Amino acid sequence: MKYHIKKIKLAEKGKKRIEWAAGEMPVLRLIKKEFIKKKPFKGLQIAACLHVTSETAILMQTLKAGGATPYLCASNPLSTQDDVAASLVKHDRISVFAIHGEDNRTYYQHIRSVLNIKPQITMDDGADLVATVHRSPFTVHRGIIGGTEETTTGVIRLKSMADRGILRYPIIAVNDARTKRFFDNRYGTGQSTIDGILRATNRLLAGSNFVVCGYGWCGRGIAMRARGMGAKVIITEVDPLKALEASMDGYQVMPLIEAAGIGDIFITASGDINLIDKRHFRVMKDGAIVANAGHFNVEINIPALKRVAKKKKRMRGLIDQYLLPNGKRINLLGEGRLVNLACAEGHPPTVMDMSFANQALSAAYLSKMKGGLEKRVYPVPSQIDERIARLKLRSLGIRVDRLTKAQEIYLKSWELGT
Repeated sequence: MKYHIKKIKLAEKGKKRIEWAAGEMPVLRLIKKEFIKKKPFKGLQIAACLHVTSETAILMQTLKAGGATPYLCASNPLSTQDDVAASLVKHDRISVFAIHGEDNRTYYQHIRSVLNIKPQITMDDGADLVATVHRSPFTVHRGIIGGTEETTTGVIRLKSMADRGILRYPIIAVNDARTKRFFDNRYGTGQSTIDGILRATNRLLAGSNFVVCGYGWCGRGIAMRARGMGAKVIITEVDPLKALEASMDGYQVMPLIEAAGIGDIFITASGDINLIDKRHFRVMKDGAIVANAGHFNVEINIPALKRVAKKKKRMRGLIDQYLLPNGKRINLLGEGRLVNLACAEGHPPTVMDMSFANQALSAAYLSKMKGGLEKRVYPVPSQIDERIARLKLRSLGIRVDRLTKAQEIYLKSWELGT
């Protein structure tokens, strides 16, 4: 069994962490019971490039219970929980290639390690795995029947590949499932981003000017939680509809160059590059805190910050303080990477339960459809999305109404009117 982790002796600590997460993931627990009986992945190898956390460990255990041989590497150098990686290797006999803080070269070596198995299914978070597949010899992807993608950034990349006609196998956009986007992006990112900022800085949010760059589902969640803690939230946007929505939701909306001079804390959540750039750094307050909630560390122009700063020093934890020529200090959290995972533990397992249920059931769907899908990006089938919602409600002890036969007929008809 091949693996590359920090220390195998961390396994016992990781096992306890995984057990704690499992207690908050009832939907995956129910799916695992079903997989044990049906074995939807019998004989299949699954290459997964995901955040190596306790919640991901539950997903890996679920896939293995379904007959798969999963191989796992990290989708972010700073998100790996080394004790979880050790536990998966020692207690679950799952190959893991991930070390917290690994450099870029090691990161891609680990991706190639999980591709060396010539998988039939890929699971990705950010599309680095799929991109590496497409840069590799044809033999690597020849047997792949499909893949899944976890996050907004990855879906954007994959749709671009599909539009250009270079995507070589079908992908299911797990990120776009309602049970993922509405809950993971909004409630998960909202809470865990604030958690990362507070753990890193120990700052009081109440009364601060809190700037959220981007008002998608993640931005909505972050803004909602920051306002709940007493911050004065400012939204910056390029989309007029989202800007209007933010205004209707009661937030201040303005261009980022205006917000830059009054903000105390800045968080990017757009999926695009260089939101916060050199011109913004130059007008920021002394002691401004800058962090990122997007998948890649490109939303804050860190090279530009390094160029305008005359000095940099590492403060507490993962805070890098840049001293500008005008004497002002700018504090960058988590090296500009996902602040909720770089400086905290990421989403709560209760949220990831639904996201990873989508991963597991979408992978099972790909296995069932073997070769029956075109080479494009697909939404999660609606029946999977609805099933996960019902399983979650069941685990919470919540019951809902059902349509009567007459109501179903009415909603499908056109004849009935006034």
